Amino acid sequence: MNQGKTKQFNTIEQLISENCPDGVEFVPIWAVTTWDKRFNAVENAKQPKVISYPYMLASDLFSLKQDDGDVFLLSTGEQTGWTTEELAGDFLREGEVVTIPWGKSRPVKEVIKYFKGRFVTADNRIATSTDTDKLSNRFLYYWLINQGELIDTFYRGSGIKHPNMAAVLDMQIPIPPLAVQQEIVKILDAFTELEAELEAELEAELEARKRQYEYYRKELLTFKKDIEWKTLDKISENLDSQRRPVTKSAREVGKYPYYGASGIVDYVHDYIFDGDYLLVSEDGANLLARTTPIAFSISGKTWVNNHAHVLQFESYVERRFVELFLNSIDLAPYVSGAAQPKLNQANLNKISIPSPPITVQERIVYILDKFDALVNDISIGLPAELEARRKQYEYYREKLLTFKEYGKQ
Repeated sequence: MNQGKTKQFNTIEQLISENCPDGVEFVPIWAVTTWDKRFNAVENAKQPKVISYPYMLASDLFSLKQDDGDVFLLSTGEQTGWTTEELAGDFLREGEVVTIPWGKSRPVKEVIKYFKGRFVTADNRIATSTDTDKLSNRFLYYWLINQGELIDTFYRGSGIKHPNMAAVLDMQIPIPPLAVQQEIVKILDAFTELEAELEAELEAELEARKRQYEYYRKELLTFKKDIEWKTLDKISENLDSQRRPVTKSAREVGKYPYYGASGIVDYVHDYIFDGDYLLVSEDGANLLARTTPIAFSISGKTWVNNHAHVLQFESYVERRFVELFLNSIDLAPYVSGAAQPKLNQANLNKISIPSPPITVQERIVYILDKFDALVNDISIGLPAELEARRKQYEYYREKLLTFKEYGKQ
């Protein structure tokens, strides 16, 4: 921990020592907050007052988006934006609020929001401190984020999940003196700003590396016609005939990866292939959209369904070289069929692959594998550094928001 962080934590410890040496009061959320509506299964006594906010559907909310707006679009997801007072119309509200989404499809800590000012809201559950001299709304915001995993367990239903608000309102929140809350908020605001700056820098670096990777991939995999070219059926063995429909017994949960056109579909208790192979998507929609890799390597004991071609090569270098090349070219000319476009085996066999000397292929594979690891490998690349920054922030937030409860040893 650097000197700045040490000094900040010493300030917090001193404030706690002076103001609440025996611990802090814990109270249920309902006792210190006012929400946007009365909730089912919550006693009226726990909600003596509500503040209603009209909400919009997400699609309608973002139809209001204006680059020069000064009214915040308080969405239920990560996307946000601004609009104008004129466009907000009767949906315009103002206040200092903390929100959790009514319907969510991702971890709630990623979409809990705080805002102070004029806004239009989507279908959020909206809270505000009943008495800001006792509970800071910004402190409430950070505390709810810190409880995100617990709040996730309160969401129920299939598809879009909704929270059990009775459970949310019964959560016990620590109420340290306001001076302590304010100091914690100050530290976490600084951390949040620093994290955002670092993430922006690292993401810019990551994007630059991706562009660099794309540049070198294009340069290294562009060949003149004067080198030898071979069709795929001349340099690989097609094992499609070994694929079988997955039977009910084979689809029982197991340890072997079951692959389809875009990657792992499931894990099953049986396998067909055992070795190193290149899968090439047969799905025309996938090949045309290119939302996932067209070709990808698999290893070990696996089951592959009939939506991917299975190719075997004599060496890793040849297989990886072909994988890189296929993912760099347009395969649309080889896709046929109107109702269900596919890359069939006959067309797959027609694809021409450059065949430079093996030493050249080795050099290309080595360089592009290094770039690929740097860009994509979470364990050694820049994404790992991004994740480390987030973990560090979460550690300090947890430390700052953990209190001894008054009256308990």
